[in-house]
Amino acid sequence: MEEGGKKILILGGSGFLGNAIYKELCSYFDTYATYNSARRVFEENQQFFKYDLEEDDIFLLLEKIRPQIIISALRGNFASQIQAHQHIVEYISENDCKLYFISSANVFDAYSKYPSYELDKTLSESIYGRLKIKIENMLLRLPKEKAAILRVPMVFGNSSPRIKEIKSLIWNNEPVEVFPNLIMNVTNDDKLTQQIHYLINHDKSGIFHLGSNDLVHHEDFIKDILERIGKFNPILKRVFTSNEDRYLAVLPRTNKLPRNLQTSYQEIIDHHILI
Repeated sequence: MEEGGKKILILGGSGFLGNAIYKELCSYFDTYATYNSARRVFEENQQFFKYDLEEDDIFLLLEKIRPQIIISALRGNFASQIQAHQHIVEYISENDCKLYFISSANVFDAYSKYPSYELDKTLSESIYGRLKIKIENMLLRLPKEKAAILRVPMVFGNSSPRIKEIKSLIWNNEPVEVFPNLIMNVTNDDKLTQQIHYLINHDKSGIFHLGSNDLVHHEDFIKDILERIGKFNPILKRVFTSNEDRYLAVLPRTNKLPRNLQTSYQEIIDHHILI
């Protein structure tokens, strides 16, 4: 095992991202995860613990597992998420433990005129973005080596909710929404989990922007993905949310990863060998 067999707990391990992170790390570390979906595959895995964000106290789980690293990929009720992270922060403050928090490009969704970098001030118009900012701010009050904030753009991948939804719309002959004015960067589950693995191995802290190094219009990107899916003639519904281009992109500047861990939007498209 790398790094002396660190004990890792992934919160939200039955979700798309959490499960991808579990699969990436479980061969290398003593990895545990939480699930909140009644799928037998999780119930029968001894490394998975049932955790309901709204019902259960995270403290009990942390005391039971005593992880040195927590990765939070939690989704669900916003008030419950805030409370859970308050408890996680208390636990981290008193124990030898570090949190990797998966945040979002939405912490910058009020700034639409340019892409965002790690040290830019956060500001959001969305409830989701504000939730992420609130949790980020809790973590920024911890000693620096105790937390890493991982901001991610839209995540794609063959089994991602976004791609599943697109396939379903095509097969049902329903329109796929595209945003012609939205300029973004992107990632997929494979690249993101490799990057997280690297950050853990090298005990990195601070703020990381984990998306492609380049930008693409949402409409162009989705059209390219649709071509990969097959010879359909999908109906596109073009949604204009503003008159001019708006950015929702988190680009790295201060904390760049090694070249082999960087990616481009074309690489993300090429990865979609879809059935």
